Amino acid sequence: MAKEAQGDIQELSFGVGQSVVYPAHGVGEVTAIEKQTVAGMSLEVYVVSFDQDKMILRVPTNRAEASGMRALAGSKLVDDALKTLGGKARIKRTMWSRRAQEYEAKINSGDLISIAEVVRDLHRGEDQPEQSYSERQLYESALDRMARELAAVENTDHDTAMERLASSLAKKKAA
Repeated sequence: MAKEAQGDIQELSFGVGQSVVYPAHGVGEVTAIEKQTVAGMSLEVYVVSFDQDKMILRVPTNRAEASGMRALAGSKLVDDALKTLGGKARIKRTMWSRRAQEYEAKINSGDLISIAEVVRDLHRGEDQPEQSYSERQLYESALDRMARELAAVENTDHDTAMERLASSLAKKKAA
């Protein structure tokens, strides 16, 4: 994070083996830090592997934070996100296409609280009407993104994280 006065030497924010969150793709792991030459310029990049998507992303080290790449959420932020799930849904009375864009932007922001808001707003209980296909897709995308980060933070598996999210959403119904 800290930069030297020369601007040449930069302290790296993330280390090899560290789990990180990249806004558009969710939780990944830094598998290497490489030097690459792109268009005649030497560039240092984080190599981030997303096992769930079978994808590898290379993020320039000097642009990682600007791109939104961050360390996993702390336990306080996770607790706040779980509390957000238990809140009352806030659904705006705008056209679905506009709301869908807003939900997509929140999911891709990488912010755990924003993702929790999408899950909360799109969650349907057993007694509620069926969701449209696009609503269901956004809901599942947000729920999966949240579960992956929760699993990584709590060092557990995806299914256990999904159960924890389901119980937080069930408390919402009981309240």
